[in-house]
Amino acid sequence: MFRVIRTHFSDRLHRLAPLLMSTLLLAALAPATAQAQKPKAASGGGSGEDQPAFSEFKGVRLGMTTDEARKKLGSPRDKSAEQDFYIFNDTQAVQVFYDKKGAVSAIAIDYMNGSSGIPAAKDVLGSNPDAKPDGSIYQVIRYEKAGYWVSYSRTAGNSPTVTVTMQKIER
Repeated sequence: MFRVIRTHFSDRLHRLAPLLMSTLLLAALAPATAQAQKPKAASGGGSGEDQPAFSEFKGVRLGMTTDEARKKLGSPRDKSAEQDFYIFNDTQAVQVFYDKKGAVSAIAIDYMNGSSGIPAAKDVLGSNPDAKPDGSIYQVIRYEKAGYWVSYSRTAGNSPTVTVTMQKIER
């Protein structure tokens, strides 16, 4: 399913490709293996379950058609019927996955060192998860009513990579 063409990656992305692939694999397995936390109630009386904090990337939402997503994000660096791969400013790598009907089923965004606009965990999850002693963070929240889950992952170190993933819940 994944096709990596080395000539399409900058040196930085080439070094991060294994991290991206392992993060996506972990995210794909997360619903079956992780205990998701329920978000705290949002202000205004609604619960986080009703109002996911993170619901789109640059106007692309789950359920959009392939054509709608490509209009919002532009021409992908690599594309297929199953997924598109984008790189923005050599600091953001984005994968958009499509289901068999051609609708967006998942979006994974990697914010590398030097990226502007890296979202805070609270902006994605609606709450601040506890960081591990090394500074890394990982949390997934399932939004059953909205029909998808969102994960936030930050690697340890001085130049962390933040990965935000949202994926449709298969029923």
